[in-house]
Amino acid sequence: MATSVFTSEATSEVTSEVRRGYDGWMSSIEEKIIDLGFSLPIAPNPVANYVPAILVGDELRTSGQIPIIDGLLLFKGTVPSEQSLDNAVQAAKICGLNAIAVAKAILDGDLERIKRVLQLRVFVASDAGFEEHSIVANGVSDLMVDIFGDSGRHTRVAMGSIGLPLGSTVEVEVIFQVHTND
Repeated sequence: MATSVFTSEATSEVTSEVRRGYDGWMSSIEEKIIDLGFSLPIAPNPVANYVPAILVGDELRTSGQIPIIDGLLLFKGTVPSEQSLDNAVQAAKICGLNAIAVAKAILDGDLERIKRVLQLRVFVASDAGFEEHSIVANGVSDLMVDIFGDSGRHTRVAMGSIGLPLGSTVEVEVIFQVHTND
């Protein structure tokens, strides 16, 4: 059974029991994600020979995240012939949530260490002539600002591609600035 990162109207009331993490505590970032109607997925495993993220100084750089939940690629194909613009926006949001999940894993579960979102790179599998890459990228950009507030404002690259890993519709890389443990 696939885990959805989107909650329905009926399940938008989340109990404090669900909000707690394994140690009985959940970060304010995770609470904000839930308040927005999403859930933080389990960090996806890399699909090839690379690491999900690296931490260099005060920067955490994720590898490209695709819209995978529980090992299932949820959005595959180019925009607009195989996926709608709305589906591509949703795919970008899932990619962003996956990037946050990867950051959580690299930061030993402590999302409060994230100071800000520095940059997003959004790749959209698109048909020739498609010109709405920025609308797709706005899905993840808006999500980061909704979650992190002003600290979620970032620089961004949005570009089209003739193909992405596993045939994914969208791929997103994120660079976070983090508080170091020095």
